[in-house]
Amino acid sequence: MNAITVRNLTKRYAHTLAVEDISFTLPRGRVLGLLGGNGAGKTTTIAMLLGLLVPTTGSITMLGHNMARDRFAALARMNFSSPYIALPGRLSVVENLTVYGHLYNVPGLKHRIAELARQFDLTGLLKRQAGDLSAGQKTRVALAKAFINKPDLLLLDEPTASLDPHTGDFVRTTLEQYRAQSNAAILLASHNMAEVERLCDEVLMMKSGRIVDRGTPGELIARYGRDDLEQVFLDIARGTAA
Repeated sequence: MNAITVRNLTKRYAHTLAVEDISFTLPRGRVLGLLGGNGAGKTTTIAMLLGLLVPTTGSITMLGHNMARDRFAALARMNFSSPYIALPGRLSVVENLTVYGHLYNVPGLKHRIAELARQFDLTGLLKRQAGDLSAGQKTRVALAKAFINKPDLLLLDEPTASLDPHTGDFVRTTLEQYRAQSNAAILLASHNMAEVERLCDEVLMMKSGRIVDRGTPGELIARYGRDDLEQVFLDIARGTAA
């Protein structure tokens, strides 16, 4: 079973076509990169996958559930993280994790929070208000929230933004280990091309709301005759690809 199946997905706002007729699948246990510059349609696509936006046309199936009819069954087995969406700032870190743990009906919640605090180096921050944390600390809390229900599907938007190289590498290693242990699928939107090359089995390149190319990182690098994925990204974004 695919973790995600998207067919002919389109989102239109009045006279603006934000996403145009995209189709893709994400098998269980795989990592799919969703890449593109600002305005490419990545955020709109993720919002539709999460059920936050209703597609104009097309269908989305997540973990075997049609999101138009049965999205809550899928959402219980998913989670999402973005450093650009703030957690309630007046709540402490432990209060935030407790709220989300109850939303997901996480068993043994106190033990799970303690486990995540150790994993993401949050033990000394649990009583701090989320709004008082640094950008990197907020990113680690957002990732802990994303793991709280041990999801079968993770949707991650810039998961290592604002993290120092050591912590960023720790997060990437954590994602690799989690996928290997749980067979979870991961959809990754990132502007860190080295991260995408390391983590992703396949990459979708978006521009102006459309998927303009796809393939493994190695296939795309070879196809464009470049040394790395960042050069491929620049070729596509600038319209200079041969």
